Amino acid sequence: MVDRYGIEQRWAADGSKRNERGRRVFAASEARAAGRGGLAAVSAITGLARSTIGRGLKDLDAPPLPHGRVRREGGGPRPLTDRDPTLLADLERLVEPATRGDPERPLLWMSKSLDKLVAALTDMGHAISPNSVRKLLVGLGFSRQSNRKADEGSRHPDRDAQFEHINSKVIAAQAAGQPVISVDTKKKELIGNFRNGGTDYRPMGVPRRVKVHDFEDKSLGKVAPYGVYDVAADEGWISVGITADTAEFAVASIRTWLERMGRGRYPQARELMITADSGGSNGVRVRLRKRELQMFADESRLVLHIHHYPPGTSKWNRIEHRLFCHITQNWRGHPLTDRRAVVELIGATTTRTGLRVECALDTRIYEKGLKVSDAEFARLDITGDAFHPEWNYTIKPRQPEE
Repeated sequence: MVDRYGIEQRWAADGSKRNERGRRVFAASEARAAGRGGLAAVSAITGLARSTIGRGLKDLDAPPLPHGRVRREGGGPRPLTDRDPTLLADLERLVEPATRGDPERPLLWMSKSLDKLVAALTDMGHAISPNSVRKLLVGLGFSRQSNRKADEGSRHPDRDAQFEHINSKVIAAQAAGQPVISVDTKKKELIGNFRNGGTDYRPMGVPRRVKVHDFEDKSLGKVAPYGVYDVAADEGWISVGITADTAEFAVASIRTWLERMGRGRYPQARELMITADSGGSNGVRVRLRKRELQMFADESRLVLHIHHYPPGTSKWNRIEHRLFCHITQNWRGHPLTDRRAVVELIGATTTRTGLRVECALDTRIYEKGLKVSDAEFARLDITGDAFHPEWNYTIKPRQPEE
């Protein structure tokens, strides 16, 4: 006689909690142990079909399955790609780069989310779920990708030669004990309780609340940090400007670096080498910058050697990867709520290799659109190098007027 009560108790306590194979093997064991009438009784108690329990009886007599498998080889439904031969080709056509496919194909001009891919495939007559699309994409070698900044635009034929030229000048200046600085403007930053990229540790579930929209607060405005990086000393100076990023502001920042840091470290300096990019307030064609540098040379009595990186290569400038990147890392996740916060966060930037940064707010007003006349420009003492004089030139102090 079949012990139905015992089977029900064991099924509730154990069998029903197993995986697919475990349930059918459990049911087969109970049916075999019950003897005559056991198969029907176990099927009624467990709800498993008699054919399923029959497969379980075969499993009992078969060798153990490899670790992790619950079905015999060939068990389960056939792969989607076997049942739908054109599915894979249609999916690949939807997601392949535009340069490889038909410019009229679906989804060319929209993001390719799983739901949109499913909708497009359904319109083509395929029956598929988002999860199945994801698995097929992995098999095709696709994954979600962000844009990568890699193309530098047109490449000047003397780009590498200019790099070598700058490198040789840096080595020569350092060997002579003369300072070498790398200068640039960091991107302007909104002041206020705005989102700042990156993350930082906070109590779990209590993120810092910031404004939803990044509309400039006219009462707080923006700041323009201009940096001076001392290549040999691994030290940086940042002037945080509150008006325009002009050539006048850029040279004023270099002047402040010399007063606050440069003179103390290089008391015997007679020359100063400056490397910069070729655009913005550091532009090679900006007359105002050259006039301001001439005035700086006259005041400091330093011979200035100016070297610009070729267009499109500003990221090679050392200040970018020796100073600015560490500042960005230091204030990640911190809203720049006021100007003081900017100065404090920049000044607190350090690295394990010994980087030291000083920072101050420059509250002077720098006007835009200042012009340098031809006559004034002709009085500048500028001598271009033999190699690309527009990128490499020397500014000497002029004799004081009597």
